[in-house]
Amino acid sequence: MTNNNNNSKNIEGITGDPKKAILKISFPMMLSLALTMFYNLINSIWVSGLGPNALSAIGLITPLFMTLIGLGTGIGAGANSVISRYIGAENYKQANNTGIHAILVCILVSIIFTFIILIFIKPLLIFLNVGGALNYALDFSYIAFSFLILFTYSNVVAAIFRAEGNIKRVISVLCLSSVLNFILDPIFIYTLNLGIKGSAWATVLSVLFSSIIFSYWIWVKRVVFLDLTYKNFFFKPQLIKNIFNVAIPYILENLILAALFFIINSLVLQVSSTMSFAVCSASLQILIYAIMPANGISIAILTAAGVAYGARNPENLNTTFSYSIKLGFLFSLLTAIIMFLFSSQIASLFTYNSTNAMLRPQISQTLSLLSLYVLAYTPGVMASSLFQGVGKGGYSFILISVKSLLLESICAYIFGLIFGWGVQGIFIGLIFGCFLGSLLGFIWTKIFLHRFKKKCT
Repeated sequence: MTNNNNNSKNIEGITGDPKKAILKISFPMMLSLALTMFYNLINSIWVSGLGPNALSAIGLITPLFMTLIGLGTGIGAGANSVISRYIGAENYKQANNTGIHAILVCILVSIIFTFIILIFIKPLLIFLNVGGALNYALDFSYIAFSFLILFTYSNVVAAIFRAEGNIKRVISVLCLSSVLNFILDPIFIYTLNLGIKGSAWATVLSVLFSSIIFSYWIWVKRVVFLDLTYKNFFFKPQLIKNIFNVAIPYILENLILAALFFIINSLVLQVSSTMSFAVCSASLQILIYAIMPANGISIAILTAAGVAYGARNPENLNTTFSYSIKLGFLFSLLTAIIMFLFSSQIASLFTYNSTNAMLRPQISQTLSLLSLYVLAYTPGVMASSLFQGVGKGGYSFILISVKSLLLESICAYIFGLIFGWGVQGIFIGLIFGCFLGSLLGFIWTKIFLHRFKKKCT
């Protein structure tokens, strides 16, 4: 009975004041996302002790790892959006059925993409001409990507918990999983002398642990509000379509972001040396981490916007967007300041080994510059998430495509290669393009909110 009362409170918490819903979900989500990406950061830190080529390899894999995470997160975002709208409309029967459909879809998608990634990973890395980092990257990829289903599954079931406001359990599992990865990494890499393969196995085992715990809570202990048992399943293609309306654009967005990272890496290799590529790799790892607060708030928008849109409440939808912008910018400002002031100390995480020590000043300088990207990032990601939350995944995809593939990559090329400003120019262009893309997203969302308000009155 206690669990039912707690679950009812979770539902009440996301269907009331959108500001409270965003605060309730966003802070745990910041930690949740940080812990999810902590796998990659931990891997980078421990693997850097193997030398610049190993560190570069993790940088090469990062876009693919983002894509891997994006599959599960995308399907989870679709399920989150649809479930939240059904909860807002008090249609719990369809909310249950949506959750079951999401899990089945993630299993099928994982199997398909596992074969695709394993087939094309080597040709892709050879095409990038990564030199000595190739074997390191392949050793990590073949192991990690073979267990894609674990990454997607854990992200989907975590999204189901988030959709009903049950965040604490997600955080607790991710905390334990990250700690496990942190412990296993040095043991597998150095003690067992497995090298970069050990890092991959440590990551896989850590995600397996979280998947087992989530499954126990859903089907054995049954602590969730939704009932994801077979009796509530009835095949409904429309639900799959609704999930993919958000999931496909989200997955494609991750592919676009991965493509952006590949473009930046390629540009850096064109204007500088392999050592500069290692600098780029470490810096982008930290940048991914620095935008986590904004991403955490943006995921809270999925639930708050979905509930408001499902209830046909334009005032709450508008509040969701404006409040998330303010909260996101506050956290981005604090993160950017920390990133700027402590850039040298952060750089030391990747340069504790004498082999990489000479990279510290360059990494520090790059991090100071990229702190501006953190500030420019917030409005764009909030706009994209609001579109996803209301089921307008196509709008979100268009926005991210224009922002990343057009504005950010083209500006990086212009400033870095055409203007001849080198690596620093590439990152200046990246920042400028991000600012333009975020401005576009903010204006577009305001127009959408105005039209929705007129439609509801």
